[in-house]
Amino acid sequence: MSSTVSRRNSCRGSQCGNRASFECHVRRRGSSCSYFSSGAQTEEFSVSLSQSLFTITLRFLLAIDLWLSKRLGVCDSEESPWGSIRPLVRLVEFSGHVVPWFIGTVYTLLCGETVAEQEIMLNLALALLLDLFLVRVVKTLVRRRRPTKNRSDIFSNFFVERYSFPSGHATRAAMCARFLLAQLVDTTSMRVLVVGWAGLVSLSRLLLARHYVTDVGFGLAMGYCQYSIVERLWVTWDCLQDLLLMRLQERLSRVYGGLWMAEWKH
Repeated sequence: MSSTVSRRNSCRGSQCGNRASFECHVRRRGSSCSYFSSGAQTEEFSVSLSQSLFTITLRFLLAIDLWLSKRLGVCDSEESPWGSIRPLVRLVEFSGHVVPWFIGTVYTLLCGETVAEQEIMLNLALALLLDLFLVRVVKTLVRRRRPTKNRSDIFSNFFVERYSFPSGHATRAAMCARFLLAQLVDTTSMRVLVVGWAGLVSLSRLLLARHYVTDVGFGLAMGYCQYSIVERLWVTWDCLQDLLLMRLQERLSRVYGGLWMAEWKH
């Protein structure tokens, strides 16, 4: 009887030992899995943390841009704090519009007395067209909406502009200012006036809540760089005359060749 009890106890002891070893093995596997899972979670947390920091930085800069633009838009309407000077600010804004600049440039080109003056006005007209093209391309790619406080005025906007980035007035002001400083202006007082005009035109877009601060800042930098392109692609009057003469000769030769072939067929 005692031998039977001892055998049962030994069997129970072996079973308990097997269960303990199995639980210990499972615990070890669980601890290793928890170790690797915690490592994976740490890596994922670091990646998400880096992304969140980048996102937070962008949102912080955007918030500063929106806040500063809202604070500067003091002439967005007649009821605004500086609404009494809104007509004057709109007049400054209109001085940077492409329509008066292009009309004045073409008129001076056609009525120019010297070849050098006509050459400068020709390149200024080409620079204005280049500015319109580049601004349109960037606005179409970015597609940033204008501020909600913006009010379209017939006097200030001849074309409906849905997008805000970059400011076309700012790019035009910076490019024309650098163009005038390099080609036409040679006195200190006139240089101050030109630079001041460019700054006032850019500021008018913020006071009227037409653009955000980043739109104007990027527009000034873009317009400054545009003159470098114009300077590299400068069209001389002799080159233009040679080009027009070559085109005229090609057309005359085509017309003469067509007449000669018609007479030969008859």
